[in-house]
Amino acid sequence: MSGIDVGNGVVGAILGVVFATLFQQGLQDAWFKVRRRSAGMVRSITFREHQQGGAWSTFALGPLHTSALIVDGDGHAVISPESVHIQVLDGDVELPAEMAAWREQIAAEEDRARETGDRVPVWNGPRYAVESLDVSRTALDEQAEIHLRLRPTDYHTFLAAQQLDRRFADGDTPRTRYLDPEQPLAAPAFLQCSFGVNIAVVTADHLLVVSHRSERVRTAPGVWNSSVNEGLSRHIDSSGRGAPDLHAAARRGMREELVLEPHEFTLSLLAFVLDVDKRAWSAHYYARLNDLTGEQLRTRMSRGVPDRWEHQAVEYVPFRSAEVTRYLLRPDRIHRWAPVAPALFHLALVHVHGRASVERAEAQAVRRLR
Repeated sequence: MSGIDVGNGVVGAILGVVFATLFQQGLQDAWFKVRRRSAGMVRSITFREHQQGGAWSTFALGPLHTSALIVDGDGHAVISPESVHIQVLDGDVELPAEMAAWREQIAAEEDRARETGDRVPVWNGPRYAVESLDVSRTALDEQAEIHLRLRPTDYHTFLAAQQLDRRFADGDTPRTRYLDPEQPLAAPAFLQCSFGVNIAVVTADHLLVVSHRSERVRTAPGVWNSSVNEGLSRHIDSSGRGAPDLHAAARRGMREELVLEPHEFTLSLLAFVLDVDKRAWSAHYYARLNDLTGEQLRTRMSRGVPDRWEHQAVEYVPFRSAEVTRYLLRPDRIHRWAPVAPALFHLALVHVHGRASVERAEAQAVRRLR
């Protein structure tokens, strides 16, 4: 090797070191900024695509987007039973003429099923429709005050009202004619014939109970759902013409779906949530079992459950933020959740572990998906 080659090599090495020292960090910083800006643009576009009515955005967790709108409650504060004021109005819900014809078709189909025995007909049980739900705050401590106004209805009316995208003679649908996406809380009572309680149940050994709805149920078959889901019944949850008690309905659901008695758990009301796609309202609860472990609950359920037919499976997930988030985002789960279940589990995590801890764990789980 000539002296010139050696000299060129030395000079090149020195220049390389100088270049790396002066410019490498700057190039890395520039590349990081480009990546961050690109990711921010993608997140911004995704947010705009999924947001509902500006400030009224439905619950989302990374790639998991739902139609659940948290109307009041953040998981941290508990809504006391005394703060919930329920009024049952006189007069049943009345469907518009075209939708009333749909209800008559449903009733005729169920009558035929009863006569032929081809399938089990659905019972036209008495239910409640939501006229309105308003939220205010107390003057001194700014605690939530919930004012819920209900009207009598029945299950056949509910089934007719669920056909939100069925076309009328003029080409309109109930969704396009009666709903404004910019005002998600404004809707006629006849389109809101569902109010229920959803409960996140956690065992004494810190396991979250997750239910898998049966394929045989008429509404939302085969989806993964809250630990307990129970609709309000005028026949069961009201005494005479009195208003229903949401906590009593939640306790009934715990008994019928998990064979649990009131002395075996504590119950906390965390939020009121609206499924804006199906116009279904829900009170979200967290229930902690005092003594029963997951194995003990499983053993008890093996001995008989009043409403076993509603669920085809029950799973138990460690009630830690990272574990629950990964479970929600599993490829075989992410598109099979009931709309309100992910928001319920998030609120329950916040209630137990605190918002900062939960959001940190959720962000880490979402980043690992990329």
